[in-house]
Amino acid sequence: MRIGIVCYPTFGGSGVVATELGVELSKRGHNVHFLTYKKPVRLDTSLENIHFHEVHVPDYPLFHYQPYELALSSALVDMVRLHKIDLLHVHYAIPHAYAAYMAKQMLAEYQIEIPIVTTLHGSDITLVGSHPFYKPAVTFSINHSDIVTSVSKSLRSDTLDIFKIKKDIQVVPNFIDIDKYETLRTNCSRDQLAKPNERLVTHVSNFRPVKRVHDVLSVFTKLNKEVQSRLIMVGDGPERSSAEEYAKELGLTDVVDFVGKSNDVYRILCSSDLFLLPSQRESFGLAALEAMAARTPVIATNEGGIPEVVEHQISGYLSAHGDVDTMAANATELLTNEAQLQQFKEAAFTRAKVFDIQKIIPLYIDIYKKALL
Repeated sequence: MRIGIVCYPTFGGSGVVATELGVELSKRGHNVHFLTYKKPVRLDTSLENIHFHEVHVPDYPLFHYQPYELALSSALVDMVRLHKIDLLHVHYAIPHAYAAYMAKQMLAEYQIEIPIVTTLHGSDITLVGSHPFYKPAVTFSINHSDIVTSVSKSLRSDTLDIFKIKKDIQVVPNFIDIDKYETLRTNCSRDQLAKPNERLVTHVSNFRPVKRVHDVLSVFTKLNKEVQSRLIMVGDGPERSSAEEYAKELGLTDVVDFVGKSNDVYRILCSSDLFLLPSQRESFGLAALEAMAARTPVIATNEGGIPEVVEHQISGYLSAHGDVDTMAANATELLTNEAQLQQFKEAAFTRAKVFDIQKIIPLYIDIYKKALL
């Protein structure tokens, strides 16, 4: 098949999933064309059957905000016609499914019928999409996609609650490449990240308010009073500056490292003893899954799709968002019991294998075949 993938090119979960999906499809002999405003951060364009097309948005003074959706839909038409794309797989309802629908209508003028598979990832539904300004467009985009998937049962339920959806929504969870993680395991070098007598705790996110990064620091403060530890904060975003200030207020400057965006997340995760994810909302919890694939137990909230990934008291602990006392107590219990910690590490890895890419990709291939009927 010749598959067009539209996604955000950033470090966020949807872009990572879309990229890994496309790469795996290319390994199976499919031609995959990525279309976005810059190359996705994890995309290796030297791979066979992988192609990248950049969306150019002209800077025209008439527009206060440049019309990316218009440029994207036009670029989709050109890509489909030039490369004879069989179907489009768009990640996020807006603006991608919306632009894909417009492209589909334009392509009909050339007697080209192109099916659209839309994958819902989270904030396109629960945050941006539910805003009254965007809700009609999101509803329209979902209902006019040929096939719709969501990354968790929780997100599917939210979508059906928020919008008047006429389409069936199939749950296809996010995934992890277990083989790749096992190969990278030899690169773990814990001695470069923490002292021998320190437990290593990690958080990875885009530092948006919903991630509650201040709670990460509050939990760590309580934990560090009981267990000598070091915290690595990976990522960047609107809450980073205030989080750094809060770390100073808490007296954590010497034991907390803010490392920004990183392409070396796995080396940090596989060296860690614990992963903190106190989010107020997660449609799936890909960061938690990546930690578990690195044999790192997770202390997280029981919000959204996280309970579909992390098994409470088996591969981690779950509690209500904002309950930093319980999270800290669970973290302390785990890090002061070596035998239990090792048991949780192995359970985390076992759970992660349920979401191995080799099990999930066939689900998408079946969906593509159905869309092409």
